[in-house]
Amino acid sequence: MKKAYISLTLSLLCFIQTGFTQTADKIVSQIVSEVNGNSQLETLAHELLDVIGPRLVGTPQMQQAHDWALTQYTNWGIAAKNEQWGQWRGWERGITHIDMVAPRIQTLKGTQLAWSPGTGRKGITAEVIILPTVADSAEFNKWLPNVKDKLVMISMKEPTGRPDYNWEEFATPESFANMKKDRNLQEDEWKQNMQRTGFNRRSLPLALEKAGASGIVTSYWSKGFGANKIFGANTEEIPMVDLELEDYTMLYRLVESGKRPRIKILAESKELGAVPTFNTIAEIKGTEKPDEYVILSAHFDSWDGGTGATDNGTGTLVMMETMRILKKIYPNPKRTILVGHWGSEEQGLNGSRAYVEDHPEIVNKVQAVFNQDNGTGRVVKISGGGFLNSYKYLSSWLSAVPDEITQHIETTFPGMPAGGGSDNASFIAAGAPAFGLSSLNWSYWNYTWHTNRDTYDKIVFDDLRNNVILTAILAYMASEDPEMSSREKRILPVNPRTGEQSLWPTQRSPERRGGL
Repeated sequence: MKKAYISLTLSLLCFIQTGFTQTADKIVSQIVSEVNGNSQLETLAHELLDVIGPRLVGTPQMQQAHDWALTQYTNWGIAAKNEQWGQWRGWERGITHIDMVAPRIQTLKGTQLAWSPGTGRKGITAEVIILPTVADSAEFNKWLPNVKDKLVMISMKEPTGRPDYNWEEFATPESFANMKKDRNLQEDEWKQNMQRTGFNRRSLPLALEKAGASGIVTSYWSKGFGANKIFGANTEEIPMVDLELEDYTMLYRLVESGKRPRIKILAESKELGAVPTFNTIAEIKGTEKPDEYVILSAHFDSWDGGTGATDNGTGTLVMMETMRILKKIYPNPKRTILVGHWGSEEQGLNGSRAYVEDHPEIVNKVQAVFNQDNGTGRVVKISGGGFLNSYKYLSSWLSAVPDEITQHIETTFPGMPAGGGSDNASFIAAGAPAFGLSSLNWSYWNYTWHTNRDTYDKIVFDDLRNNVILTAILAYMASEDPEMSSREKRILPVNPRTGEQSLWPTQRSPERRGGL
């Protein structure tokens, strides 16, 4: 009888496993078919990036994006809500127009920085000047009155607008080496002179404003053709604009040669006071274990030099499309599947940190978090996030993903926990298994990360479809897994720079402020 019982039990387990495998194969096949045959990515991208545009925290466009996402989820039959986590400085970008009016007329390529004070409708016309070379802060303070009613250029004049890869392709080795040597010397001299002024990149604009400058002109080159980083203004009352390298260096040369160029800046913007800030959360309720969670994660906000296409429009699109497909093909998951579209990631993971802080009951029951936040490329790396046994369950879930996708993915176990670069770090710090889906960069760091070139045309939709298939299957397998994923952390290695053992990231409270 005992042998018969064991035999019957093994047969039953084998039958159950075979049944699950067949079901999984069917679900995976349906996911792949839906992604390849009925993708909504292009439509979603157009609505989010072309119609709504950039999503700077505190702007009407960010609120419009939250409301648009709610409408999309409602149309798909998915419960969703905008959950307030704090307030931020409200600001609305208007028209920016920058023109050189002397010694000749030319429209310049540039924009006002985020949260910049406006010029009013008449704009500001003034002479452009550059920073002096000084011996010390006393000499700089003596020079400061010269900025009154002037527009002050505070960035270094770059010696070349060609990225290094272009030099490597066409220059002689000697020419390339000479350029780099001269550039390094110029950069060192610039940094040393800035230190001698007694100010830094953040404090200098306020000092110039206090001394009576009419505005600040910068150029934060991103080391790619025509690409500049576009961040926030550091002034309180005068406009701060960024010019693309070729126009900035032209003005700089005109100043150096004594031509006394003048430019007109029209920078319209509105201060809106403290405005509420949100995360958009959508949910497909679990049927067997509704109080356990698989979380899809991507930040919703962006800087507003471009339209935030690859940072993080692409991550947002992948997670939205994944939820649409899961609702259609896997509408009754075992565990609850959530998606978080986080606000104010760019200012310090504020939206996801607030969610973790406000919802310990969810974070404590997380099966897995899958976060995507680094460009348009197909996912090629998944780390175990520092969780000791992550190889067991992640490898099991990945086994269901088609070979044509996994053959390009490198897994590292247990890996290191996220250091704070994206929203999975908020969950890791709270002890929840959270994993970054890292993609090929497609020149992300130079050309689209926080730049004026981060626009729809940079998206590679084949790669996004690849990532949707991967994410949907991972979410399905994590939901169906009979076991809860282990939260056991690894002992971190010694930091080679300090000689001390690395520390597990500590949980930090988000900024929930109403101003900057």
